[in-house]
Amino acid sequence: MPEQLVFAMEVFLNGLMAGVLYALVALGFVLIYKASGIFNFAQGVMALFAAMTLVGIQNGQVPFSHLINAMFGAHVTHFGWNIPSVVSLLLTVGVMILLAWCIQRFVFRHLVGQEPIILFMATIGLAYFLEGFADLMWGSEIKTLDFCLAGSACLPQGINVAIDEATYNLFGYGFFIDNLDITATVVAILLVIALVAFSQYTKHGRAMRAVADDHQAALSVGISLNFIWVLVWSVAGFVALVAGIMWGAKSGVQFSLSLIALKALPVLMLGGFTSIPGAIVGGLIIGVGEKLFEFWVGPLVGGATENWFAYVLALVFLVFRPQGLFGEKIIERV
Repeated sequence: MPEQLVFAMEVFLNGLMAGVLYALVALGFVLIYKASGIFNFAQGVMALFAAMTLVGIQNGQVPFSHLINAMFGAHVTHFGWNIPSVVSLLLTVGVMILLAWCIQRFVFRHLVGQEPIILFMATIGLAYFLEGFADLMWGSEIKTLDFCLAGSACLPQGINVAIDEATYNLFGYGFFIDNLDITATVVAILLVIALVAFSQYTKHGRAMRAVADDHQAALSVGISLNFIWVLVWSVAGFVALVAGIMWGAKSGVQFSLSLIALKALPVLMLGGFTSIPGAIVGGLIIGVGEKLFEFWVGPLVGGATENWFAYVLALVFLVFRPQGLFGEKIIERV
């Protein structure tokens, strides 16, 4: 097999895994938009806040230590203990649920019935508030997220891989495979299966679907909109936590992590704002497309095509199919 084709296969596989990370962020957007009609611009900052909270709890960091030290002249930074990863994860999930309740109780409860642009502007304000609150609570320094996730591994030349008791040689070439991306792929698959099962086979999941279809009809059968919206924001917060763990472990927990929301926008434009499968497929298309485009076309135009390829592809979709691949078709009576 030609060496160039083998390298293209490697790029394709890495693109698939990168696409899964994009899809993880897009899932949070889809969940909130589908249930409440709110485009949550703060989803990327929620991933940042979740990752910073997880690291802070795991390392035994004192919340608001900078503020405490400034106000009282103290010098406290850490409690002096480290909390196991699983316990830290559970505590962070609790924090994200509390955050979801606060968002619904103090922000969007007072904006029921407002125009979509007002709700969108509220999420922009929420994003800046959460970013500043995270800075005040945990500090602005770059943090290392150690969550028992595998790093990178290079399969050496001539490796033999045993699958179902059969042995296959990988064409005599070495494939660089990021074990973190493999982990993210597995987690994303399990997460999507869990979300689909939750929405299809549980009482609260069916209530979420009912609210997404018709708020007034859901109210008429006794469904609490406030509870459902808190539930939706809680699930989106958990998805943000998973995305924050994966991205934080990959590139460090820093404030640029919030910019992953911008990478999710082309994914949503391709897959549709109301489709969970669309978020996955859109993420895979963007991930594979940008990697292969950079591999084949990048050297011809000077490189750096990964920065703009996704947005150009999204623009093409907006022109010819604005609802995305899996979005509901827009029909207007005239």
